[in-house]
Amino acid sequence: MLDIKYNVSYKDVVERMLDKKIGAIHQGRSEIGPRALGNRSIIFDPRLPNGKDIVNTVKKREKFRPFAGSVLEEHAHEWFDMIGLKNSPFMTFNLRVNPDKKKYIPAIIHVDDTCRIQTVSKQDNLHYYNLIMEFYKQTNVPMVLNTSFNLAGDAIVETVEHAIKTLTKSDMDYVYFADVHMIVEK
Repeated sequence: MLDIKYNVSYKDVVERMLDKKIGAIHQGRSEIGPRALGNRSIIFDPRLPNGKDIVNTVKKREKFRPFAGSVLEEHAHEWFDMIGLKNSPFMTFNLRVNPDKKKYIPAIIHVDDTCRIQTVSKQDNLHYYNLIMEFYKQTNVPMVLNTSFNLAGDAIVETVEHAIKTLTKSDMDYVYFADVHMIVEK
């Protein structure tokens, strides 16, 4: 049975993340290309040591598969060796995690101490930025785990109907429809 909640705040979504619930964000137009950039993304708390295993199990994919970090652009240099880059909005680089930050984001660090990052700015993706900012306010970690909103073998979610279908046939807990501030959860 699904429960629909309206007038959901970013804080409401982050509370679910802090309760170790796996959710997705669905908003705007779908991204094109090989990356989910916050419009069709599964999101999770990157601080959990077993977070990678939890999300890989829910996605029904191999345990070794890594995840990306969506980080507030203005904090990226504090957390990653940006190799001279100002930003990385399209998740095209694996960057070394700064040594003093590794212990805070184990769910998104690859075996070589790198992370594929997406920098998020308010101008590029307002809802996703605000969600990550709320997570930062509550945890002091300015990023979330991000992976494409799909299950192994399925195409990335496109429509609202596809999002609901993916929620119901998976072990995910909720989908946040950011454009209308609504959560559908089990």
